[in-house]
Amino acid sequence: MLKGISLQIMMGAVAPSPIAPELAEALVSAQVTQATEQRSGFTLSFAYGKNSLVREKFRNRFFDPPQRVVLTAMVGGSPIVLMDGVITRHEVTSANEPGASQLNITGEDLSRLLDTVDLSWVMKYPAMPPEARVALILAKYLPLGMVPTVAPSINIDVPLPTQYIPSHMGTDLQYVNYLAKSVGYVFYIDPGPLPGMSIAYWGPEIKVGSSQTTLFVNSDAMSNVDNISFSYDGFAKSLFVFLLHDERMPLNLPIPIPVPDVNPLSPPMGKRWPIPLRAEPLTGMAKFSLPQAIMIGLAKAARAAEVVSASGSLDVLRLGRALRARQLVSVAGAGVPHDGIHYVRSVTHELRPGEYKQRFTLSRNAFEPWG
Repeated sequence: MLKGISLQIMMGAVAPSPIAPELAEALVSAQVTQATEQRSGFTLSFAYGKNSLVREKFRNRFFDPPQRVVLTAMVGGSPIVLMDGVITRHEVTSANEPGASQLNITGEDLSRLLDTVDLSWVMKYPAMPPEARVALILAKYLPLGMVPTVAPSINIDVPLPTQYIPSHMGTDLQYVNYLAKSVGYVFYIDPGPLPGMSIAYWGPEIKVGSSQTTLFVNSDAMSNVDNISFSYDGFAKSLFVFLLHDERMPLNLPIPIPVPDVNPLSPPMGKRWPIPLRAEPLTGMAKFSLPQAIMIGLAKAARAAEVVSASGSLDVLRLGRALRARQLVSVAGAGVPHDGIHYVRSVTHELRPGEYKQRFTLSRNAFEPWG
């Protein structure tokens, strides 16, 4: 590939191992997408020549779902696990032009395996708060190298068995996501840190800590971004309010209580905050306890406040590392309104012989850098 950059492909039913060198040499391109609000996915394209090992392996169902795939990029001697997932489909493109036939395999991260069996009403969880149920569900996937990381919720709600016994609803993935939303949390699977390992994270979306790197633009020799564009939707930010009903009030009118859009885990990313031009009530909160409703409201308001977005592309060789999603990154050289800390919402890795590019999207809840 490139000097200092290589891609290792491991495949196998349960415990993946490096593929044969002849298969690796047949790789035409690889694409991996990691995003905060959707399942991560990948696409691999192989040359599909006559009498090739790719064609032989394909006939022997080596590329059939749900074959496990682990992709690890080596950048500057450091391994970065880009994907730990399973094949979901494959396509063969045959062409008359020599060398143009390709086998394309598409897959998703390991959360796909959590979404296969509907266990509604099969499993019961007496006296178990949501975090305990999540830990128990995820423990089943430890043999896949999936390590649960479960953060306790602010309000640990232990249901009394004499009053209520929670039941499983839907697949494991659907139920874990439902429990996350019920306390204002997120759930995702992050590959790594070693090949064959992944972190199953259930907790709040964290936007604090240090920046993973700085993206320089319009900075002459220091520039490490090909392009980046910013946008701001002035009417996208809403002021969410709780409507408090107090029957002791004379007219029984609801009292609106604003929900702050910043909190300790989602602080302001700049010193000039956009003003909300819309207001809307938080609905569907009646089924939750007050602490749960507050956590859900804070999470929803914090996400809705990120009305400044950016998108761009970069060359990993020039950046010297691969940009990671779900982390903070600094931007410099774009001008005062847009310089400063941003949250990486998605990253798409595009690898082919002689090239390793990334496309990314960022978001933030304020303009102008601190300091």
